[in-house]
Amino acid sequence: MSETAPTVTAARSQHEAEVVAALGERAVVLVGMMGAGKSTVGRRLALRLGLPFLDADTEIENAAAMTIPEIFETHGEPHFRDGEARVIARLLDGGAKVLATGGGAFMRAETRDRIRDKAVSMWLEADADVILRRVKRRADRPLLKTPDPAGTIARLIEERHPVYRAADITIASRDVPHEKIVDECVAALHDYLCGASAPTLSETP
Repeated sequence: MSETAPTVTAARSQHEAEVVAALGERAVVLVGMMGAGKSTVGRRLALRLGLPFLDADTEIENAAAMTIPEIFETHGEPHFRDGEARVIARLLDGGAKVLATGGGAFMRAETRDRIRDKAVSMWLEADADVILRRVKRRADRPLLKTPDPAGTIARLIEERHPVYRAADITIASRDVPHEKIVDECVAALHDYLCGASAPTLSETP
């Protein structure tokens, strides 16, 4: 076991270096439902790749000097979505990074177009039971302030999953160690960017 560990580490480091080189100035953008683990996985993925990590929700709150629940309550969801689109557009202009987005961000066509042009998109796909179990730990989800959070999650999944499927890569988000999910993200990025079926230069931004 101890004899093979350095080889595994070296191979992993080489894969990560190849991913970063293939990305160039593009970002890795994590999309998916609330509770899918975008921020948690994103931070660890950024560390593994040696790239900056940004959370779009945090950037929105900093720009507005308000929390997201406060923005929803004061200005409404359409106002929030407009600001979200502007913030993500700005962040995508900043070079290579790992960017976690809010659950509704990818639903906006102009945002999907920008992500397609300037990033590799990765959908963390989580089922309803996993999402509900995770979001119960937090009380700051404006869309879940309803008498039936489980029903709301089911409705959002039905609406959003067909759109999330347009992402370049899909990773199953489930209750396993975070590093296992990150390993799968790195492997999927390497396959997508560096494998035999990787987009050609003429197909990439």
